[in-house]
Amino acid sequence: MKKILALLMVVSLWPALVMAQTPAWNEIKGELKEALQAKGNPVRGEVAFQPCQGCHRKDASGRVSGAYPRLAGQHANVLMKQIADIRSGRRSNIKMEPFIDDHVLTAFDIADIAVYLEALPIPAANGKGAGTALARGKQLYDKDCAECHGAKGEGNSAKFYPMVAAQHYRYLLREIQYIRDGDRRNANPDMILLIKNYQSADMEAVADYMSQFAAPAK
Repeated sequence: MKKILALLMVVSLWPALVMAQTPAWNEIKGELKEALQAKGNPVRGEVAFQPCQGCHRKDASGRVSGAYPRLAGQHANVLMKQIADIRSGRRSNIKMEPFIDDHVLTAFDIADIAVYLEALPIPAANGKGAGTALARGKQLYDKDCAECHGAKGEGNSAKFYPMVAAQHYRYLLREIQYIRDGDRRNANPDMILLIKNYQSADMEAVADYMSQFAAPAK
């Protein structure tokens, strides 16, 4: 009986033990630190981005289908973190791995690409939701999302919160579901807690609402 009780105690404490050993989602070290400290060159970044155009398109507008996100205008810090997380295995993205492997890109290349993409104009014609549950989407967004992602989806570069304005609806919907279900391992733990009880209708509503945001003026 004592062994069973001890085992149950370990099981109950396991999530806390894992969290204690897991690096902070926004920890700045290693390659990410190198990229953030580098002075990215957009001219070099344009050249380095060329192999990425087949998926993300030449103007980095992504795909309305949501298969690939819009990268144009995204915060450079956010882009550097996501690329570094994929390379380190903290975020899974099998399709991108061959293009951003450390044999292909250095931390300095990552910085170059990120500053190039940030400077690109944001295309207006992103994929939008049906617009049928915007009131519910606004309610959820204002309650759970605006504090980090901004009142108009502008994000926060210094804190690695991505701009969600002018992003494709289907991409937003997929990533919200990944985060809720624990499949996007580099997500902010606070966000996971906020959306853990979201149902499909909630995710669709908030993704729809975000997709309607106009691109922030540069």
